Amino acid sequence: MSRTNVNEDGPRTAWRNPVLRFEKRCAASPEVVYDLLADLRSHLAWAGERQSETTRLLTLGAQPGPAGIGTEFRTTGSDGKVARWSDRSVVTEATRPRVFEFVTEGRRDGKPGSPPWLLTAVHRYEIAPVADGCRVTYREDLIRLDGAPRVMRTPGVSRLVFRMSAKYMARGFDGLLSMAEERAGA
Repeated sequence: MSRTNVNEDGPRTAWRNPVLRFEKRCAASPEVVYDLLADLRSHLAWAGERQSETTRLLTLGAQPGPAGIGTEFRTTGSDGKVARWSDRSVVTEATRPRVFEFVTEGRRDGKPGSPPWLLTAVHRYEIAPVADGCRVTYREDLIRLDGAPRVMRTPGVSRLVFRMSAKYMARGFDGLLSMAEERAGA
């Protein structure tokens, strides 16, 4: 079963952002999971096609081949029926088969006339071998969020919103692990 935590540690914006964390066992080897993460085009399947129709990755532009430190890629996505995201990400750590990390600079455009939300997020996957597979931990640290309504900066509201978004993030995480198990024949 996947574990979702909203932690209170780590770097903070002025409004004390939550940190999303998922952890789950996977029947695939660490190498299979890592190789899926480093194959950026696979993200369109596990974070796109396997997500809900309204909240998902829509496009991804990246060079073919495995991503390494410094690899840049661009994505677009939907955030419900009213918003679209456009992101630029850079791989900041790529240690096969243990760690894959990238930093995303994103922009969320919502209803006409509302200001865009600008964000910076660090996405980190840690993969540890266990008997018959691996344990994968995903952590998203939202270190900047500008332009969101002021109410989003209040602790109770921001926690609620991030817990709701965690549901969609967990679907992508589960999609990654499911796809890794399929590739491994597990």
